Amino acid sequence: MIKHQRIHRREHPYCCDVCSKTFNVKSDLTRHKYLHSCERPYCCDVCSKSFTTKSILMTHCRLHTGERPYSCDVCSKTFNKKSDLIRHKCLHSGERPYCCEVCSKAFIQKGHLISHKRLHSGERPYCCDVCSKTFNIKSNIIRHKRLHSGERSYCCDVCSKTFNIKSDLIRHKRLHSGERPYCCDVCSKTFNRKSALIRHKLLHSGERPYCCDVCSKAFTQKSSLISHKLLHIGERPYCCDVCSKTFNEKSDLITHKRLHSCERPYCCDIVQ
Repeated sequence: MIKHQRIHRREHPYCCDVCSKTFNVKSDLTRHKYLHSCERPYCCDVCSKSFTTKSILMTHCRLHTGERPYSCDVCSKTFNKKSDLIRHKCLHSGERPYCCEVCSKAFIQKGHLISHKRLHSGERPYCCDVCSKTFNIKSNIIRHKRLHSGERSYCCDVCSKTFNIKSDLIRHKRLHSGERPYCCDVCSKTFNRKSALIRHKLLHSGERPYCCDVCSKAFTQKSSLISHKLLHIGERPYCCDVCSKTFNEKSDLITHKRLHSCERPYCCDIVQ
């Protein structure tokens, strides 16, 4: 009861002697101090990975056992973390409790709001120690650093192609399965990538969000705008390795190279 009342009074009597961060529960301070000491006293007996708290270790162990004790009462999807279930249920309720005070965009997760706000502030707190490139999201720097290490730890069990990002593997496997989980609610066309569905829906809405700052021509895709801007600056970055002719779009170079290879990949099914 005393601990609970501190929440209402906003009382934080426990203070970290390293960084001065305060807590309303002594156990929270104890866990926090592990971050400074680098102590990780709780160790997984399967893979030897260690953790700062027993509860995090217990959640981790479910990855090995396959246990998913938290079940959605709407769709029956299961999770190994209670926090994941809470976030998931927001998809059903439509609730987006975390709102940006600059642009009013709302998010399901507080972490997503924090990352989003860095777009307004320009803050990029995560820096690559190899090339000094900076990022506003921690997951982006983790993926980026795999480019330097060459690590591709996600492998397709069908064709053995490897990826450095798990989400890329998931999307790739849809090529094998034929799964197209993203469906347009206007014309029912399906896609294997969410980004492809988002681009497609711009065709229905007529929205062209990417605008050239030179001639004001607008495009549905950012890549189309980038290619277009090359016309203004005269840059032609795609070069034929046979005749050295240059192009401002990669697709034009691919088409051109068929003149050298005599490849004719498109066949009429009426006249052979």
